[in-house]
Amino acid sequence: MPHEQVNIRTRDGDCPTHVLTPDGAGPWPAVIFYMDGLAIRPTLIAMAARLAGNGYVVLLPDMFYRFGPYAPLVPKEVFQTDFRAVVGPMMATTDNHKAAEDTAAFIAYLDTRADVAGAKIGTVGFCMGGGMALTAAGTYPDRVAAAASFHGGRLATDLPVSPHLLAPKIEGEVYVAGADNDATYPPEMAEQLEQALNDAGVRHVCEIYPGAAHGWMKPDFPVYDEAAAERGWREMLALFARNLK
Repeated sequence: MPHEQVNIRTRDGDCPTHVLTPDGAGPWPAVIFYMDGLAIRPTLIAMAARLAGNGYVVLLPDMFYRFGPYAPLVPKEVFQTDFRAVVGPMMATTDNHKAAEDTAAFIAYLDTRADVAGAKIGTVGFCMGGGMALTAAGTYPDRVAAAASFHGGRLATDLPVSPHLLAPKIEGEVYVAGADNDATYPPEMAEQLEQALNDAGVRHVCEIYPGAAHGWMKPDFPVYDEAAAERGWREMLALFARNLK
């Protein structure tokens, strides 16, 4: 499967980005894949490749580019140490609004590629990236036709970067999957997010996966749940097929 590594120029610097495409000539619709807080690593590239293999040009940007170079993290090792001490400084370099600014450059890059079909794109994010995927949908409603968040945290808060505040601007279809064992997305937050989407008339499905824990979609996480992850993949692919193909 074709796999490129490019630097995309943003307002704050060069963002190293993996670009994965299906075999063949294309063109194909594009999806931006927003990473989790454990940064770019082989598991994310493999997930992006799986998505690309289903017929999409997949952009996997390093949202920690403002932090500078770093060695790939191994989640099982990080979780055995002080997680916040390791990833906290990296996560502090970005947020939903900065990611939205970066997304303007990502979209502009996609517009230069002859193998990208159409103007409409999809976004998907995991953990930290879940809020970024939804924020992109609310920031670029004319471009994002479908957005998915898996075990995204802090999706409805009092902070100005809370994704739920952008619900009135979202025009695409939204899918949000949470875990019933996730302190970053408690039931009251899930209710607030869904209420915002309902009030805004956004086409959406919000679900809680029973028995799943925060991070269940990631094969390199200790809490990986294969059955729940496959369900998530089915929902994601169906969402993008409905809106991008």
